[in-house]
Amino acid sequence: MTEKVLNKNRNGMAMLLIFMATGFGGIVAGVYMLVNTPYVGWLAIPGVLLLLLAAAAIICLSGLKVLKPQEALVLTLFGKYIGTLKGEGFYWVNPFCSAVNPAAGTVLNQSGDVKSTRPGELMGNKMSLKIMTLSNNRQKINDCLGNPVEISIAVMWRVVDTAKAAFNVDNYKAFLSLQCDSALRNIVQMYPYDSAPNVDTTGDGIADDGSLRGSTEIVVARIKKEIQSRVEDAGLEIVDARITYLAYAPEIAAVMLQRQQASAIVDARKLIVDGAVGMVEMALERLNENHIVDLDEERKAAMVSNLLVVLCGNKDAQPIVNSGSLY
Repeated sequence: MTEKVLNKNRNGMAMLLIFMATGFGGIVAGVYMLVNTPYVGWLAIPGVLLLLLAAAAIICLSGLKVLKPQEALVLTLFGKYIGTLKGEGFYWVNPFCSAVNPAAGTVLNQSGDVKSTRPGELMGNKMSLKIMTLSNNRQKINDCLGNPVEISIAVMWRVVDTAKAAFNVDNYKAFLSLQCDSALRNIVQMYPYDSAPNVDTTGDGIADDGSLRGSTEIVVARIKKEIQSRVEDAGLEIVDARITYLAYAPEIAAVMLQRQQASAIVDARKLIVDGAVGMVEMALERLNENHIVDLDEERKAAMVSNLLVVLCGNKDAQPIVNSGSLY
């Protein structure tokens, strides 16, 4: 199904004036002829025809359509697709045309979904061409290491082909929502929550440090590409995608928090020890270079021990003055 835009129907004002003049004039002339006809017979036929012409003009008024910016109307005539009205303006089409929007009554957790106050109103059959944001519910998905995580995304999308959106899928909004959930699950299962060794997230056979928490831009780019490939036939364009929530599932959140805290403590201790060893080494070198004091191996060991205790301890060291000898 290929979209066909009707550009020659933007003549609503002229058709409105013509039909109003025809309807009003036909009613006046027909009533005048019927009232002034001396007897009922064939002379009343012109009056009846004028009244029928006025009724036809009034019926044709239902073919007038008004569109706001970024709105479209997909039209069918007796079940056949005849074209799409796009762009703001005042249009006139065949009054027997019907507007088609299979997702008019679908309300998802997204912008642009507003329930009509009057059921069956034609305004509800207009198709929005604006960029809308879909935010599905959180999903619980196992990452590549088997850890359950909760994640949700916001997808910015819009309709670019109204014919495909109306006729290629049953309901393009519900179709998009389902494809977003499916694509999200497929991509999340390729990544660990945090960087892990020996994990290949790109599929090239080489381990990398990709993760859901640390490679957000790469992850959302893959999610966007995955969703776009799935909704191409529905005439939709994925403008952008963003992760709105990411966390471990409640059943393992506490354990993973302790693991992160332990890892942070180990990293901090490693940094402290590395710095302390460097400072001790520098102190011994400076003492030897300046010949401030000559230390034997036992005194050096005692000095190193004291410095490491002072530099690596959790609390401030309490100085002790030694008035005697070490021996």
